[in-house]
Amino acid sequence: MSDLRFLPLTASRFAFPPCSLLRFEVHILRIARYKKSVSCRSRFALRASPFAISPLLPQIKPQTSNIKHSRAFTLLELLVVMGIIAILLVLVVPAFTTIKGGNDATAAAYAIKGALEQARTYAKANNTYVWVGFFEELGSIGSTNPATPGVGRIVISTVASKDGTKIYTSVSSPASDLDSTGTRLSAVTKLVKLENFHLRTFPAGTGVAPADKFPTRPLIPGLTPDNARIGDVSPPDSLRYFHYPPTSPETNAQYRFKKMVQFSPRGECRPQNDNYDIRAVMEVGFQPTRGTVLDDAKACAIQLTGFGGNIQIYQR
Repeated sequence: MSDLRFLPLTASRFAFPPCSLLRFEVHILRIARYKKSVSCRSRFALRASPFAISPLLPQIKPQTSNIKHSRAFTLLELLVVMGIIAILLVLVVPAFTTIKGGNDATAAAYAIKGALEQARTYAKANNTYVWVGFFEELGSIGSTNPATPGVGRIVISTVASKDGTKIYTSVSSPASDLDSTGTRLSAVTKLVKLENFHLRTFPAGTGVAPADKFPTRPLIPGLTPDNARIGDVSPPDSLRYFHYPPTSPETNAQYRFKKMVQFSPRGECRPQNDNYDIRAVMEVGFQPTRGTVLDDAKACAIQLTGFGGNIQIYQR
């Protein structure tokens, strides 16, 4: 009985009394419970007994409690949680507003950078002259025709010479349109409008290390550096401006762009269309606005080199 492999195959050879037989069956059940399985490698393996005691012993099932434990929030607890959420919202919303403003200024900087890079690439690829003009209109109202000058919305237009020439030959007074008839210029891109931004002429950078910071950005060299700064009070209006739409006569113009950067077919750039020399560095300055209030904390300057066309963004 110690080794199950040598148990008889049938019950007819057993001569155990009924009580011993019952104990034997119980012992078999215990072995099956603790060893999980019985090896059946021999032809003498234990087979199902015709007098198994399963009808004699009821199956034992684990009893589970019918009591369901549930836990709900009380009204007081819900009010406390809602109060905490309200306090957190009051503290967090201004932070998100600041982040959004910073992201908007960065996006505007890259929009201006992209316009300048695209203009230079177009000029070189098409062997022609290209102009990028800047205009600021009143941002508290929608765009009007003709435009209403003011603070709050920067408008950028890029046009190119159709015949590859710079069109104008003289820059003497009085000021006049490059193409008053609308036949010699074409639009390179659609208008770019930067909402809630203001063109600004910033004080010059110190030019000392670290030169990658806004206050220490490179100086604008030259005897008249303001002529190479596009902002609110500089440079002086160009004597050879252009209008938009460029393919319409000047009498139908919505915008007149008198602050601009000109790119030559070789990729060189100069401010305005006057007799200014090619500058080593030029700058476009702007800052966000909050209604009529200027946000000096997010001042931004975009500098480009006159010969190489390299562009760098500086933010406060």
